Amino acid sequence: MDYQAPRGTQDILPEEQAYWRYVESKAAKVAARYGYSRIDTPTFEDARLFTRTVGEETDIVTKEMYTFQDRGGSDLTLRPEGTAPVCRAYIEHGMASRTKPVKLYYLASIFRYDRPQAGRYREHHQFGFELFGEADAAADAEVIDMAWSFYRELGITTLPVQLNSIGCPECRAAYLAALKEYYASCVDTLCGDCKIRYGKNPLRLLDCKKPDCRAAALKAPHAIDYLCPDCKAHFEKLTALLGAISVPFEVNHCLVRGLDYYSRTVFEIQPQEEGAQSTIGGGGRYDNLIPQLGGEATPAIGFATGIERIILNLKRQSVTVPALEAPRFFLAALGEAAVMAAFKLASDLRREGIPLVESLSSRSLKSQLRQASGLGARYTLILGEAELESRQIILRDMGTSAQHTLPLDGLSPALKAL
Repeated sequence: MDYQAPRGTQDILPEEQAYWRYVESKAAKVAARYGYSRIDTPTFEDARLFTRTVGEETDIVTKEMYTFQDRGGSDLTLRPEGTAPVCRAYIEHGMASRTKPVKLYYLASIFRYDRPQAGRYREHHQFGFELFGEADAAADAEVIDMAWSFYRELGITTLPVQLNSIGCPECRAAYLAALKEYYASCVDTLCGDCKIRYGKNPLRLLDCKKPDCRAAALKAPHAIDYLCPDCKAHFEKLTALLGAISVPFEVNHCLVRGLDYYSRTVFEIQPQEEGAQSTIGGGGRYDNLIPQLGGEATPAIGFATGIERIILNLKRQSVTVPALEAPRFFLAALGEAAVMAAFKLASDLRREGIPLVESLSSRSLKSQLRQASGLGARYTLILGEAELESRQIILRDMGTSAQHTLPLDGLSPALKAL
């Protein structure tokens, strides 16, 4: 075959759709329960939105963004993450005037040029939610609780929330200085990327997963030891609130997340299934992002999770998802005159709101019944030329094979009553 899906993308086939509808329906229900409204942003944005907010030295900007120039000469980028576009929409549409906090969620395609692996694609999909306008640690606790509840409702067994605080810009300066001092003695042992991060973005040194870099990160100074009084009080209240609602967590001193806009709280959630990809979702607080984009000072916190990664873990943990609803009725026709009449009958019944699939050709009854069975139809309606002449139709129960006749006139009410 000459054409295949591009590397790092996938076709979501009909037999996989039950997983997707299950996850998306749970996402919408949990979001509604916590008071979130859906927002959809464009698939591509001004490239500067991401270089300015995500961070020019992050892997996303330097290695992973799909950026192109349109015919007008503007640099546009396929959405590599969901928070910055929602923040842009929040500012552009004057949402700061709405009752606080403003709670928004999205289900969106995300594009990153990354090495494809299990549960991670160059085009993947995320469920994310953002809370604007509340600085109290209770907002952090609610966002974490909502994320935790979402996984629990899906049936995914999770480990404790991985939690950390990276402080605010004021107290982080002292921490970064301590971090650089620590790494100065071992910078030669780091990977090439981390050698660059040491000079440009030392906080990201803690995020590298390569063995030598990871070993160095485990011995590095802890951000929570350098928090200012306000950041320390915020973190202590957050942990107390999580304890009060029985959300298990553990402080992970190496957790910083991969985006520059985070401040104070950062967190991740991991699946318990051994061998599964580690992180399936994470987020944090980004109190300085809205003003960075030209809006008024607005505290905010958010979370995002990859749907492909969720489905991978649903399968690994053998979680049963509801099957998609099969067509209730199949219409079989025998003989050319019956085929013509059946085509009109099928159209009339669908317009009455009755879900129905028809054969579309005059094959043997055995062949048409096999098709009905393969589709999972509950009943088969059989219309032959004799039935057409007597203005009747045969109703066959596909489970029991029992049959009886129904009048063609007034058929719709009879089928709705089944």
